[in-house]
Amino acid sequence: MNDLVSLLPIIGIVLLFWLLLIRPQAKRQKALAALQGGLEPGNEVMLSAGLFGVIERIEEDRIHLRIAEGVTIEVARGAVNTVVPPATPTTGPTTETTPGE
Repeated sequence: MNDLVSLLPIIGIVLLFWLLLIRPQAKRQKALAALQGGLEPGNEVMLSAGLFGVIERIEEDRIHLRIAEGVTIEVARGAVNTVVPPATPTTGPTTETTPGE
């Protein structure tokens, strides 16, 4: 019984390590794989290097990305880090006025 009690701190540290480091990293990796698997032409993306562009064409493991008018680069699908959400149109700055101004 004393042997089991002496192993509890080690088991606790392993469990804590798994909960704080391994599990969240596995979730992030799974989410990134799902994001990279769901890419479609027309999506605006950001590469892991910070480069923004619009997907023109997708091959098996490569993406043709338009970064400027007439400029298309070919990158690995794994380089895509984020899909940029479409911008919501704004009507301009809003100013609030209070009565009496």
